[in-house]
Amino acid sequence: MTFDPQTHWSHPVRAFEDFAVGEVFRAPSRTMTEGVFAAFQAASGDNHPIHYDRAYLARRGHRDLMAHGYQTLIQAAIGASPLAHQMGDALIGFIEQSSRFRAPVHCGDTLYPAFEITALTPGRTTGVMELAVTIHNQDGVLVADGVQKYLMALNILED
Repeated sequence: MTFDPQTHWSHPVRAFEDFAVGEVFRAPSRTMTEGVFAAFQAASGDNHPIHYDRAYLARRGHRDLMAHGYQTLIQAAIGASPLAHQMGDALIGFIEQSSRFRAPVHCGDTLYPAFEITALTPGRTTGVMELAVTIHNQDGVLVADGVQKYLMALNILED
């Protein structure tokens, strides 16, 4: 048997039509370590002391480094969950997102992202999958939520 990278998927690939409203997908938990903070600072260029200066934060009553909202939100990248892998080649792109930041995230917190399909809107050749996104911390506190929408090709799987 010859290896084909085109068929090397980590999860069974599904067509848009095979997904259902109400399905829930979870990404692995991730702890917000100093390394994650440093990587986010390097990638974003954000150097405000509220995210990186413990003395500054302590004077303002915070227990440790406080994550930027986007640092929290990147934990809701569907590529870290089974969902994007199940979308396979049907996934065209990420087209919309909204978010609310409900509680602070500090260095050492562990985050648990989840995605629930809330709408599947087919068109002629593409469809839109809408997801309700939640991110909880290790104490069960909802730290962020929102909506993401993805454009997908219809009838992408061959018979």
